[in-house]
Amino acid sequence: MKKPLPPPDVSRVLSRLSASEIIHAMQAQEGSLVRGRYLHWDELRHRAPPEGLDHETWWAVVRMARQGQLQSLPLIDAQGAPVQFCLPEPVLRHLSPIDKGAAGEILFPEQVVSGSDRDRYIVNSLIEEAITSSQLEGACTTRVVAEEMLREGRAPAGRDELMIFNNFRAMEWVRQHKQQPLTRELLLDLHRIVTEGTLDVPEDAGRFRDRDDVRVVDHRDQTVLHQPPPASDLPERLERLCAFANGSEEDEPFVPPVTRAILLHFMIGYDHPFVDGNGRTARALFYWSMARQGYWLMEYLSISHVIKRAPSRYARAFLYCETDRNDATYFILHQLRVIREAIESLHAYLAEKSMERKDTERLLRRSRGLRGRLNHRQLALLSHALKHPGYDYLIEGHQRSHDVSYATARADLLKLAEAGLLEKTKRGRAWIFIVPEDLAQRIEEAA
Repeated sequence: MKKPLPPPDVSRVLSRLSASEIIHAMQAQEGSLVRGRYLHWDELRHRAPPEGLDHETWWAVVRMARQGQLQSLPLIDAQGAPVQFCLPEPVLRHLSPIDKGAAGEILFPEQVVSGSDRDRYIVNSLIEEAITSSQLEGACTTRVVAEEMLREGRAPAGRDELMIFNNFRAMEWVRQHKQQPLTRELLLDLHRIVTEGTLDVPEDAGRFRDRDDVRVVDHRDQTVLHQPPPASDLPERLERLCAFANGSEEDEPFVPPVTRAILLHFMIGYDHPFVDGNGRTARALFYWSMARQGYWLMEYLSISHVIKRAPSRYARAFLYCETDRNDATYFILHQLRVIREAIESLHAYLAEKSMERKDTERLLRRSRGLRGRLNHRQLALLSHALKHPGYDYLIEGHQRSHDVSYATARADLLKLAEAGLLEKTKRGRAWIFIVPEDLAQRIEEAA
């Protein structure tokens, strides 16, 4: 991708203006920016400036207005200058619904927040995040194949599937360690899980880099996009990062919890403390921070699924910060939009699944022999089966999807086979349950 142009020097621009001209420029630019936008110079220079201003003067007064809002964090860049952020109106507009929707009470269908269906939605989310986070880093496999691997519990075949399998384990790790403070050892453990068996040098899994030839490059033309800080600085930098991660709302400056999680994500990307796997580790650490701070809904969301739709915007959000005096507000805004889009996607998914469930239940209610005899897991499977004739179900896959025991999963599938709704056969030593092509007709005939 093309690197964004760094902004012009504000001091140089202002030095050529008189005091009255600066005041006039500030008055002219008020309200000129599109509401809800926090534009970088690389975007602003392509927009029409307010009447009477050129682009550089417009940028200078915009940057002056922001400077009064920016706050310095205990996190620093490679030269020791503080990373900054602010909470302009666009940030606040995103934070409010996320706080309400991801940490507070939210009206979901009852079966989603309790019982076996809750576990199924969580497993679906873990699988989605594991797949798309790996695909962002170059894993080449189809979603269908990757999902079957995770649901059936089969061993990964090749590096790409292993990346996805490791990411799934990392997301489970997040759930298990969300109450623990971040330490150097905990971060290394997370990286080891993410990268185990996928690196050119196996010993690099679970250890910080000790050399300075690690760079972020555009693989299309080998343009260097980012040069991380020296490896010798990592111990001090990561000590700062852990202290920040474990901070509270009483710290100065005040950092909203969601913003804290996003800044952890940003700093792992900036520091690049590992030879490889930095992006996957950063996103997993974001989930850890959100879970630790009580944002329970994140268990159901996949941010990588949203990022994957526009990966260049993700990369550009990092670069905007680095080229504009460490202003991390650009990355914060990008990630807030990602989280909100992920929440909206979840609502759409739940609405679709709720409608599918109702359709399935309506169809099954017309069958006296099946009425009231199927549990939530079986109804969910039939909802899926009606859309996927010929699909194979394994006991292990049903077990992992619903986080139940092997015996419970086996009983679910056997009961559906006995009812004639699945066809039971063997493949090697394993029982396979196949969706008949005429499943809907079979249910109709049972009515």
